[in-house]
Amino acid sequence: MKNIILLGAPGAGKGTQAALIAKQYAVPHISTGDILRRNIKDGTPLGLKAKQFIDAGALVPDDVVIGLVELRLKEEDCKNGYILDGFPRTIPQAEALDRVANIHLAINIDVPFDVIVGRLGGRRVCVCGETYHVSTLNGETKCKKCGKELFIRDDDKPETVRNRLKVYEEQTQPLIDYYKAQGKLATIPATGSIDEIFAEVKKVLDD
Repeated sequence: MKNIILLGAPGAGKGTQAALIAKQYAVPHISTGDILRRNIKDGTPLGLKAKQFIDAGALVPDDVVIGLVELRLKEEDCKNGYILDGFPRTIPQAEALDRVANIHLAINIDVPFDVIVGRLGGRRVCVCGETYHVSTLNGETKCKKCGKELFIRDDDKPETVRNRLKVYEEQTQPLIDYYKAQGKLATIPATGSIDEIFAEVKKVLDD
């Protein structure tokens, strides 16, 4: 198994594919959010440093995030490979990562933006935690589990989704070019079913 980075816009299905890869190849699925939460909970020096920035409403600086990622990648469960999800997000982060890790492959889960707007814009949630999509609700507006009224989250509203996608594109297109230049990029057109997309991912990983 390889050391992999997953690239993909919000709503592209990165998390789903990462979970399937992790299960199929018995490697850890690593997200910076999980690393941050764990280090803050455990009160590690870098975790406490990160908490100061988060508590102040500021972004955690790259050097702190890189330090946390480097420590995580040295853990025993990473020795046979891993999947990095949501990191790196910028060229400086990618360059810093290259100094502390050997990345074999960046897989770009590529979904047309209008498909993502439809996916996220059609999502409806309930206060009890249940999630639905309008395509499966047949006009129903209440939660099947608890009967409460469903609502659309602010970050799922079409104008918000389009803004998130614009930011993603500005940040990530340079990363796609960065890994392409290194000969490490594989782009998977991700418009089929979850299983169809995973079959394409497996082809890339098994090649």
